[in-house]
Amino acid sequence: MKVSLKVNGKPTTVDAPSDMPLLWVLRDMLDLKGTKYGCGVGQCGACTVHLKGAAVRSCQLPVAALQGAEITTIEGLSKDGSHPVQRAWDAIDVPQCGYCQAGQIMSASALLAHNPSPSDADITTAMNGNICRCATYLRIREAIHAAAAGGGHAPTDAAADATSHPRQAGAPRSLRTTP
Repeated sequence: MKVSLKVNGKPTTVDAPSDMPLLWVLRDMLDLKGTKYGCGVGQCGACTVHLKGAAVRSCQLPVAALQGAEITTIEGLSKDGSHPVQRAWDAIDVPQCGYCQAGQIMSASALLAHNPSPSDADITTAMNGNICRCATYLRIREAIHAAAAGGGHAPTDAAADATSHPRQAGAPRSLRTTP
């Protein structure tokens, strides 16, 4: 079945089985590997993309239902990692293994697009269903607040050491083991 989509701002047409999930169209047909396969049942969030600006699970969307849809993947969020959420993720040093991070970033950026100043409760609700096996949830929340507050700038290491990581004062962010 031929389906016309707009992926990361570019019109494209794919010829795929009507029941093929968007995840596999993106990864296997369009070579956009940033969107990850996690569970295949829409429960983990690793496959999150934006559909008309809303965070959705691509493993559960059959391509036949997406004729003319506007899709944004992690590759389309910014060309150079300059999106405020991506900058915050880097500044806060959110990832450990990194596998879930594309889905986390896509959910967080959709949240901030609709709610530029979210509360902790708003973040919890929006990020519910995005599973991080490394349990970096506190850093994820910190990064979302940082992106909302100033476009992804982390607190200075001195401020972080004094408040967020008192037992690891002076350790580079990449070596800290607590959130």
